[in-house]
Amino acid sequence: MPIAFIGLGQMGRPMAINLLHDHPGLLVSSVSGRAYPELTGLGAEATEDRRRLAGCDKVFLSLPNAAVIRELLFAADGLAQWMRPGSIVIDTSTVDYQQTLEIESELATRGIHFMDAPVSGMPSRAADGTLTIMCGGNAAVFADVQPYLQSMATTILHMGAAGSGQLTKLINQLLYDINCAALAEVLPMAVKLGLDAEKVSAVVNNGTGRSHASSYFLPHILAGRFDSAYPLDHAYKDLTSAARLSADLGIPLPLLSAATAIYQTALLQGHGSDDKGAMIKVYERLLGVEFRAAPPASLPAPVHPH
Repeated sequence: MPIAFIGLGQMGRPMAINLLHDHPGLLVSSVSGRAYPELTGLGAEATEDRRRLAGCDKVFLSLPNAAVIRELLFAADGLAQWMRPGSIVIDTSTVDYQQTLEIESELATRGIHFMDAPVSGMPSRAADGTLTIMCGGNAAVFADVQPYLQSMATTILHMGAAGSGQLTKLINQLLYDINCAALAEVLPMAVKLGLDAEKVSAVVNNGTGRSHASSYFLPHILAGRFDSAYPLDHAYKDLTSAARLSADLGIPLPLLSAATAIYQTALLQGHGSDDKGAMIKVYERLLGVEFRAAPPASLPAPVHPH
């Protein structure tokens, strides 16, 4: 039976391409349709007909948030009303834990299986098919879906019941988010104290201060590029999810709370459409410095003989 992939954005497009390589005839769908020419050129079939998409045995989602997913599945023309019992929705999006449980429960009342399967890795790893995928759901459903996930990832883990994939992704993201905020806070101080940004970056990325955040973002920050990864206003949902869990369970998270304040300040300063590296602008503004590579030295003017 056919399979479908809905959501062809920064992560979804390369994931769908890799899935298509191993599973010809993939149905793809997106709101913008920008990726249709590329995908159809590789043999996919593009459609926005929800009844056709609902006819697939397996429907993969890569969408921005739970509200978009709920509309797709449960609106008056939503997929859930047409999907056959026993079919599977595999959600690779990053969604709040409680909302994930609600989606799974509503699908279950219709006999539709659900697996949360959020991914970890930059768009480059999505393109290479080397993502990490954390899955939550029934073990038998995981066994059924795993061969398809292997087209997109090299590390695929079944974490437990529904929602466990999202919880695992959240833990990973929170550690990453704290690292990004730490770079933003500490590195402008180095320039304020007279140190060279490029040399400091070399030490950090070759020393004990190195992290995945520093490896990825420091070259972009030095170049003044803040458009190479997930935008801050979308990434902020991880922090709000953690805040809810912290409040509900009474778990103190002081480091995360401090990092959240840096994210919030960056958003209030208008950096929501920039990536996480743009948080450094908060402290650059406070200290009146920029953590950037030195501009290339200009060549001396040629000397013409008289």
